[in-house]
Amino acid sequence: MEHLVKAIRRVRSNTSRDRAVLAAISGIDASGKGYVTEKLAAALQAEGFNAAVINIDGWLNLPQVRFDPNDLPANFYRNAIRFDEMFEQLVLPLRRSRSIDIVAKFTQETSIEYLEHRYEFEDINVILLEGIFLFKRELIHHYDLKIWVDCPFETALERAIARSQEGLSPKETIRAYQTIYFPAQRIHIGLDDARSAADILIDN
Repeated sequence: MEHLVKAIRRVRSNTSRDRAVLAAISGIDASGKGYVTEKLAAALQAEGFNAAVINIDGWLNLPQVRFDPNDLPANFYRNAIRFDEMFEQLVLPLRRSRSIDIVAKFTQETSIEYLEHRYEFEDINVILLEGIFLFKRELIHHYDLKIWVDCPFETALERAIARSQEGLSPKETIRAYQTIYFPAQRIHIGLDDARSAADILIDN
């Protein structure tokens, strides 16, 4: 984590103290994005930074929007996340003012209706934004630092099965990842040149 902290410190030194540094941590599903983000947040706190961690999964669209049986991978790539809402309501205001207190629509992976979630951060100086598809071409201009967690699809699938994401059986997990998530992420990697867009690659 030391080189990531140094990179953020370097970016921070060239950024106005009036706003927060925005670092995006992305990669394919089950690549270890959350793990890296958690470790980085702890390392930053130890160095005196006040870091806000935002996982974009709470900004998922509901299943009827993010899943289209006639076009599963491409629709998931386009419509999995409510990016416009997330940036407009949370990320950009927090980057600008360094503090925020809002209640937003929140989605868990198994939700069939929106919940409410309070986002409350005060006097932060680094935002760690973690999730899939963050390096879409229309989004990358927002970030001060872009970190890609690199992981083979085969390894990611093993991890996904082990953690029983969404409460699926191993067979259902394999099917979901091979027919929806990984094809959608291959679209992202190819269409947005996502891996090459990163400032830093983490081999995980």
